[in-house]
Amino acid sequence: MANALDLKHFMKFLLRRFYLIMSFVLVAAGIAAVFSFFILKPVYEAQTQILVNQNNKGIENMSWSYLESELQLINTYNVIIKSPAILTKVIDELKLPLTTEELSKQITITNENKSKVINIKVEDDNPEQAVIMANKIAEVFQKEIPSLMSINNINILSKAKLSDDPKPIKPNKLLNISIAAVLGFMMGIGIALLIEMFDSTIKSEKDVEEILDLPIIGIISTIESPKEVGDNKR
Repeated sequence: MANALDLKHFMKFLLRRFYLIMSFVLVAAGIAAVFSFFILKPVYEAQTQILVNQNNKGIENMSWSYLESELQLINTYNVIIKSPAILTKVIDELKLPLTTEELSKQITITNENKSKVINIKVEDDNPEQAVIMANKIAEVFQKEIPSLMSINNINILSKAKLSDDPKPIKPNKLLNISIAAVLGFMMGIGIALLIEMFDSTIKSEKDVEEILDLPIIGIISTIESPKEVGDNKR
């Protein structure tokens, strides 16, 4: 019963402060919309794949320890791809206005569990530039890995391609606006609660009943003066 009363009071509180709370929701969602549509640059992603070939032939070489060592080698490749040894050449060949650290932040290297396929993903605000950089990283890595590790077992499985209608992966405008609206709602409730806590004024007879827990016996109405009564009759 107490929970039902608390919920009832909370709903009354929300109704009383509805416009205040909604103003915070609308302002927060509006700010997020402005940032998402007009300020934040769209970010596009391009992906290329490289395949680590099996060097040794024969079933006898396909032992568990051999496969484990080869997968560890793939982890080494993941590090080398984002190393200055590769990225410096990519920057020089493409004449990019970036440092190796800046370019590294735009690159994501992934591979499926127990897979010899390495995915190279590159993010950029220019979709065509993202495709060019992804392909160039794969090409430079394939060319440089023999001299770096004295092995030649890298093939480019698929190149990045520019689609006819590239879609940005960031920002997620709808998600940003939704999160901002929720935060605005929470902030609105918080501000409304603070106002409610410090507001000690009694606005109606219902407030008297709730605060004093006493029934209202009578109400004093406004008494008009004789002059006002005469004016009303005229």
